[in-house]
Amino acid sequence: MSNSFMHHPASYRDPSGFIFIKEAVLYRQVNQNFKEHFDHFISSGCYESLVKKNLLLPHEIINKNLTGSGEWYLTLKPEHIPFISYAYEWSFNMLKDAALLTLQLLKEAMGYGLVLKDATPYNIQWHQGKFIFIDTLSFEKYNEQEPWIAYRQFCEGFLSPLLLMHYSRMPLQQLQLAYPDGIPLAVTSSLLPGRSKYSLHTYLHIHLHARISSKNKSNTNQITRFSKQKLLNLVASLEGLITRLKPPEQKSAWFEYYNEASQRKDYLQPKKEIIQHWVENLPDIKTAIDLGANDGAFSKLLAAKGINVLTADFDAGCINNLYNDIKKTGEINIQPLVVDLSNPGPATGVNNEERSSFINRTPVDLVMGLALLHHLAIGKNIPFPLIADLFQRIGNTLIIEFIPKEDEKIKGMLKDKRDIYNNYTEENFTSAFSRYFIIQKKQPVGNSGRILYLMEKHI
Repeated sequence: MSNSFMHHPASYRDPSGFIFIKEAVLYRQVNQNFKEHFDHFISSGCYESLVKKNLLLPHEIINKNLTGSGEWYLTLKPEHIPFISYAYEWSFNMLKDAALLTLQLLKEAMGYGLVLKDATPYNIQWHQGKFIFIDTLSFEKYNEQEPWIAYRQFCEGFLSPLLLMHYSRMPLQQLQLAYPDGIPLAVTSSLLPGRSKYSLHTYLHIHLHARISSKNKSNTNQITRFSKQKLLNLVASLEGLITRLKPPEQKSAWFEYYNEASQRKDYLQPKKEIIQHWVENLPDIKTAIDLGANDGAFSKLLAAKGINVLTADFDAGCINNLYNDIKKTGEINIQPLVVDLSNPGPATGVNNEERSSFINRTPVDLVMGLALLHHLAIGKNIPFPLIADLFQRIGNTLIIEFIPKEDEKIKGMLKDKRDIYNNYTEENFTSAFSRYFIIQKKQPVGNSGRILYLMEKHI
């Protein structure tokens, strides 16, 4: 058997093992130096318990050295995750639940004599309608002589952005992108308002934590003994603080979009019927992305047909509401994402390869852009050819809505800005998109003046 494989560019930090891809399949190698910890993780029953509770991604153990490495102990084949997302693409409540999941896993592991050595949002992914932990090599044998080594990582990766959003009442996803390894304690402490120090737990986990760390970084976490009870108390304190944090309540002009749209005669219902009919007659559509999805009304239409849908919008409040709705309904075919299409997540990390760009992670069967085009072309001044190029990179089938300049929504957008959009015409739109797509169908939406297009990418 050939030992040819590709080492995953994001998996280089942990000497316990690494992720690799061989013949288009993703695997995780466990190294010899982690044998004792991994064997305890399995034999103690911790792995089985966490998988049964849907807290941990299951894997298949393969007793083959697929890499040819002399450090090899075992090979794991994890259950497939279709789409990898990052914390800066999550709404407030999504990040909050990911933080609470991490703490829950720590408590569960302690019951089996284990502890989490990592507490980063990158170890959490969306899978089948909920968050799940994906890194089986994060569990190591618990030593009461040592404090929780991942405490600072947890505070910077989870607690810092949550507290900053809670106190500022603003969505701050882009700040997480600026600090990919977590917002430093000193930065968070300086940005939080003075009144945050009157919260005992915020003071302890951020302000005091930052001060102690800055005084003696080499001795951070160096405690003679850190008992199990002390660690449980620490976890309880973090859980209590995070549970009380509330998301920003800022509402954009598009927050109540579908409530308003439903009141317009001859628009929303005909639009749903057209799209439903088109999708029913499209072959082999298993994955889709709904761009500018707002509250996900049309994502739900696709999900009801068994299509796995990435539901993306720049409005973090809308995505947070959708996430709350998914938690209530148990919907498993929708993955909510906070994405600004004028500035989608870039490739980041070492050599710009550690984390892929949003566009490179996103290829799907169907792209849907409803009531979106004018926001990009007029709201963001992005020319039609660049928008067409974006869509053709993501999918082969496209359902897109053209809204004429005479529409009341566009008139409202132009009320406070100079109209320099002479190129915003249906003719220029179809010309730009025809470079990449063949127009299959075109249908007016009732008497609204708006037009839906079904397009297929040139082969």
